[in-house]
Amino acid sequence: MKEQRIIAAMKKLFLLDIEGKNRDRVIEATKHEIRKYIKREQRKPLLEGVDYWDFDCKFGSSAENATDVHMATLTALIDAVASEGGAAFYLELLAKPGHRVARG
Repeated sequence: MKEQRIIAAMKKLFLLDIEGKNRDRVIEATKHEIRKYIKREQRKPLLEGVDYWDFDCKFGSSAENATDVHMATLTALIDAVASEGGAAFYLELLAKPGHRVARG
């Protein structure tokens, strides 16, 4: 099997409690930034033999305790941190080439 090369990465600690800013607006701004990053990466030209851009995601309260999660669960995880009153969360998105597999 070929080695998968990681093309781009977002590794960031998002702060939710910023002095002078509304917490709800900060949460929505972080979600927007994440969506914008994903869309920007998906617009990049595909490499030869690649069907789509896939993402490896890690989520946690810090980089040390981040665990692998599915990209579709990111919004729910952010909402969970916000509802629990968390001050920050760490997100790591790694873009990589994706290959479709025939269902059978």
